Amino acid sequence: MIFGYTEAEISAFFLSYGVGAFILFMLFIIGHLAWESKAGRFGTFVLYMGLGVGFLGFLAKYLIQWWLEK
Repeated sequence: MIFGYTEAEISAFFLSYGVGAFILFMLFIIGHLAWESKAGRFGTFVLYMGLGVGFLGFLAKYLIQWWLEK
C-alpha cells in the first residue's frame, strides 16, 4: 500500500486520468509542431488525424470494457 492505496487502484487511476492527460499534452505538442513547421491545413489535419485514431482506440477500449462488464 502506498499512501493508503493499493497498486491496482493506483494503476487504474493513471491508466484513465494519466493517459487522458498525456493525450491532451500530445494535442498541444502536435499543434506546436504544426505551427513551427508551417504545415498548413492539410499537414495539420494529418498530424491531428494520427493522434485522433489513437485517441479513438483509447476510448474504444473503455466502451468495450463497459459493454463486456454489463
